[in-house]
Amino acid sequence: MENFYSCEQIAERYGVHVVTVWRWIRKAELPAIKIGRQYFITHEALAEFERKRCTVPAN
Repeated sequence: MENFYSCEQIAERYGVHVVTVWRWIRKAELPAIKIGRQYFITHEALAEFERKRCTVPAN
């Protein structure tokens, strides 16, 4: 699952608590795939999440 990130990896990447990542998922701000009791985020979903939060328009 090299193209997927766990909630813990996302939290570490952004320096937030994993609860914050779960909230982003619940609010549909960060698309995720639920497998069993865990959520996984694709590289593409993470890139889109970052793009939407960019304060400088991309060219």
